[in-house]
Amino acid sequence: MAKSHVSTTVNGDPVEFLCEAPETMLDVLRNTLGLTGTKEGCGTGDCGACSIMVDGTLVCGCLMLAVEATGKEIVTIEGIGAPDRLHPVQQAFLEDAALQCGFCTPGFIVAAKALLDRNPDPTETEIRYWLAGNLCRCTGYDKIVRAVQHAAAGMKGQQA
Repeated sequence: MAKSHVSTTVNGDPVEFLCEAPETMLDVLRNTLGLTGTKEGCGTGDCGACSIMVDGTLVCGCLMLAVEATGKEIVTIEGIGAPDRLHPVQQAFLEDAALQCGFCTPGFIVAAKALLDRNPDPTETEIRYWLAGNLCRCTGYDKIVRAVQHAAAGMKGQQA
């Protein structure tokens, strides 16, 4: 099968790769680029474990063909925060213990960041609605919602 050449940006870095037509962005991130923070849960876009941002829009990496990444800006969990400083959403998840096994956590953090980029002061209902596409199989959602509220408050304080 012929491969397509894709030029894109991943976590701020220009990236080029070859992929076959049916390969998903999740496959390329994990298997070609070695960015394994984005998880494959259901493979059908139902669980949100593969959440990434594409040109600022929240996308399921398992539903996006890799060839569609041409010219786009992709942000994965590895692109949120810095090695020496966590993003406020990451810090809030840590401080509020908003995780248990951690498998779904990267998807929740990417989704929460996408929400706060769009709406820096969401209500609890807006948070719950926004995160409805992300599933956690081993903990409740209350700590996750509180972590997003905590992050929003912290980010608002940084802007003042």
